[in-house]
Amino acid sequence: MKPVFGKCPICGEELIVTRLECRSCGSDIGGQFTIGKLAVLSADEIQFVETFIKNRGNAYKVGEELQMPYSTVRARLTEIIRAMGYEPGAEPKEESAATIAPEKRKAILDDLARGKIKPDDAIKLLQGESA
Repeated sequence: MKPVFGKCPICGEELIVTRLECRSCGSDIGGQFTIGKLAVLSADEIQFVETFIKNRGNAYKVGEELQMPYSTVRARLTEIIRAMGYEPGAEPKEESAATIAPEKRKAILDDLARGKIKPDDAIKLLQGESA
């Protein structure tokens, strides 16, 4: 079976899947399905990602296995991150609770425990929103 590719060989835009079939029972499902971010990668990029995962994200080991310097491993990883539509180095958005000072967080939880604020209000405050 041939692997699925995610970009149109004519125009380069993202492809969609319109039909799925179960090899076991023969069920056939039609519609419009996304392929996923990994499918937009080339065969070489997918092989790199598999090697990266196999080595638990250790760029030095990836470099040893693929016989490339650490800087090249990092550059390839950056290219793949961009190909998947992400911005390299951008931190994933964390819950706002992580940005609240520990003292303020404790005060909110104390107010909740004493019944001064409702649970829904406490959640909003812990997420950095106003109650």
